[in-house]
Amino acid sequence: MADKLEVTEATNRAQALFDLTGRVAVITGGAGLLGTKHAEIIAAAGGSPMLLDLPQAKPEVAAAAIAEKYSVDATGLAADITQLAEVEKVRDALLARFGRIDILINNAANNPKVESSGSSSKAWSRLENFPLEIWNDDLRVGLTGAFLCSRVFGSEMAKRGKGVILNIASDLAVIAPDQRLYRQQGVPEDQQPVKPVTYSVVKTGLIGLTRYLATYWATSGVRVNAVSPGGVFNNQPEAFLAELHQRIPLARMAHADEYQGSILFLCSDASSYMTGANLVVDGGRTCW
Repeated sequence: MADKLEVTEATNRAQALFDLTGRVAVITGGAGLLGTKHAEIIAAAGGSPMLLDLPQAKPEVAAAAIAEKYSVDATGLAADITQLAEVEKVRDALLARFGRIDILINNAANNPKVESSGSSSKAWSRLENFPLEIWNDDLRVGLTGAFLCSRVFGSEMAKRGKGVILNIASDLAVIAPDQRLYRQQGVPEDQQPVKPVTYSVVKTGLIGLTRYLATYWATSGVRVNAVSPGGVFNNQPEAFLAELHQRIPLARMAHADEYQGSILFLCSDASSYMTGANLVVDGGRTCW
């Protein structure tokens, strides 16, 4: 009888560690490929995901599907996270509705794709040609947006004495892009496509923001961590996949739902003694 009681208590504790019932989670870029997956695991754990995204991304549509599937209060909110007034408006709406904000996932980012056709389209991503307007826009969304959301929502968490901020970084915040992955036969060297500089800068900056906020709010009950995922399979060209798989010990890209365990862990009480950390989940790529 005692053994069965211990097992029951252990099972209850395991469930409680990952339980997000009643917690309100703001997810920026919430209507995107990974944003919706983050929202789904929050919902599956009983939380209420609030999907923030630009109007054209239709966050309300993604949220409605999650609400129906998981029977939780999921909501899509149109907002430009680079605008302080819009972020504050979202905060005020959530506080009026729920009276609390428990989790912030800074997921929004621009990710200019490396072009694969025509030499003229390949030249733009090279450092010498990289457009200043794209540099400014990428940093505005990926870093300024994360800063504003952290300041606005994180301050509310600090007032309550509890909360979690999770920054979505990348394996390219740990290592440099391997530009050989993007090389094209017969293309002059100065026209070869490359991964844009802003992606590495933004994702590395998020880890710096993580460490800063983790120590800034350490005594206020707000934990701040980052997760650095590897690439996600999304019908990339076969030649690219063949090259990339050789650089990953698990020999494949991630499925879109394979980061959900890490997201839940870092957003829940299961990681209650973690702050200022960067959890790398990349199939082993950065250990080579």
